Amino acid sequence: MTVEFLEKELSFLRNKLNTHNLYCTLSSVEDIRIFMGQHVFAVWDFMSLLKALQNHLTTTTLPWIPVSNPSTARFINEIVLGEESDLNELGETKSHFEMYLDAMKQIDANTFKVEHFIAHIQNGSTVKEACDAIRLTSETFKFINFTFDIINTAEPHKIASAFTFGREDVIPDMFFQIINQSKTSDNSYSKLRYYLKRHIELDGDEHGPLSLKMIEELCGNNPKKWEDVLTVAKDALQHRIMLWDGIEHLIYSKKMIDI
Repeated sequence: MTVEFLEKELSFLRNKLNTHNLYCTLSSVEDIRIFMGQHVFAVWDFMSLLKALQNHLTTTTLPWIPVSNPSTARFINEIVLGEESDLNELGETKSHFEMYLDAMKQIDANTFKVEHFIAHIQNGSTVKEACDAIRLTSETFKFINFTFDIINTAEPHKIASAFTFGREDVIPDMFFQIINQSKTSDNSYSKLRYYLKRHIELDGDEHGPLSLKMIEELCGNNPKKWEDVLTVAKDALQHRIMLWDGIEHLIYSKKMIDI
C-alpha cells in the first residue's frame, strides 16, 4: 500500500467533508459564534493527538536516548512549538487553543462550556466525566471520544493517521469571507483574523508532505499497519463529518428560532 493509494481511497470522504452543507449554513457572524463554540473542542483535542505523537516519536522520558528517526522528531517538535507556544498578534506567547479562546471572546462567542470543561480536566476529571458535566452535544462528544480511543491504542501509526487525515483545511477561507462581508470595524475580529492566518501559514505546503512522510516511515513494509492507517483515516473523516452534522443542526435550529 502507498500514500497515493490511501489518498485515492479517502477521496470520497474528503469530498463529502469539503462539500458539507455546513459551509452553506455559515452565513453570519452569529453562525461563526455557534460553530466556534463546538469546534473549539476539536482545537483542544488536536493538542492531545500532537502530544501523544511527541511522546511516541521523540524522547520525553529520562534518561534521554536518541530517537530512531530524527527528521520525524524534528517535524513533531516544530509543530508542538508552533501549536503550544506561538506568538499572538500582540507578540504574547500563547497556545493556539488559547488564541482561539481569545478570538471567541472578541466576537462574543460563548466560552462557558469549554472553560468549565478545562476546569474539570484540571481538577482531575476524565475526559468523559468533563464532557458529561458540561452536557456536551452528542456529535462533539463522539468526536473527542474517538480521538482518545485512538490515543489510547498507544500505536503511533494509528495516532499519526488521525493526526494527518482527520483535520479540516476548508474552514479558514469560509471564515475570512464572512468576516470580510460583516459590517464592523477592521479591528473587531483582529484575533480571529490573526489565528486563521497563522493556521494557514503553519499548515502550508510543508506540514502536509511531512505528515505523509511520517505515515510512510511508521508503516514501512508492514501491510497490517497500512490497513490500520486507512481504517483510522476513514473513521476520523467520518467523525469529522458527524461533527459538522451536529454543528449544522445547531446553527439551523437557532435560525428557525429567530424566524
